[in-house]
Amino acid sequence: MTTALRRYPVLVALCLAALFMIVPFLIVTVNAVKSPSEYSRHGPLSLPHGLYLDGLKDFWQRVDYTQKLINSTVVSGSVAVLATALSVLNAYAIGIGRIRGRTWVLAFFVLANMVPQEALVYPLYYLSKQAGLYDTRLSVIIVFTVIQSAFGTYLLSSVLGQFPREIIEAARIDGANKWQILVRIVVPVSRPTLGVLLVFFFIWTWNEFLLPLVMLVSNDNQTVSVALGVLQGQRLMDATMTNAAALLGVLPAIVFFLVFQRTLTRGIAVGAVK
Repeated sequence: MTTALRRYPVLVALCLAALFMIVPFLIVTVNAVKSPSEYSRHGPLSLPHGLYLDGLKDFWQRVDYTQKLINSTVVSGSVAVLATALSVLNAYAIGIGRIRGRTWVLAFFVLANMVPQEALVYPLYYLSKQAGLYDTRLSVIIVFTVIQSAFGTYLLSSVLGQFPREIIEAARIDGANKWQILVRIVVPVSRPTLGVLLVFFFIWTWNEFLLPLVMLVSNDNQTVSVALGVLQGQRLMDATMTNAAALLGVLPAIVFFLVFQRTLTRGIAVGAVK
């Protein structure tokens, strides 16, 4: 063991990090399929003697989880696509277009990422009321598209700032305009990085709680994370149903991550090579 630690310290560290991330998920999964009596008798670390699925079924019906799942998927998917597209347009103007005051514009996006969401709650609430968008999924999509694109613009601007100028000049000589250069050259070359942003934006938006809690008050519009918090605050649930709720809340994001794992790995590897 000591020899392995000395020879492969990075590998050991990664294994320990994976262990610390997997163990809590396994505990939640085990307790989600355990009956309340079995949980109270043997504790949270015991293995179930059978599959008790009533907690999952009761939670699914109590919060109308199908509708919440649709809401979260629509909001997160829309934000991921729109924020990535907006980030590309902004970064194209800053990184390749070389607009005036580029440094100050990037500084603005950095500051935008540092603003806590708590400071945005009242202004966004007031503006959505005035615009007639309060308690609509569109309001949350607009807000998070802007928030996520601030980070995406900052990241892509540094990437596109290193884009080979020879390729751009060759395309211009061939008669390509700015839109054709963006669509046919910049976007295909930057596709791995865009895939990484798409995955991150989806997962980040899926896990958001504060702003959706304030902006979405009706049951028909609430997302999964809001439904979990509101339900636990209003109604008493046993420990197994709480674990069932946590499992159903995090499982879609894990599935999405696993489906797009190759995209994420390829994007990180390409960025490292560059």
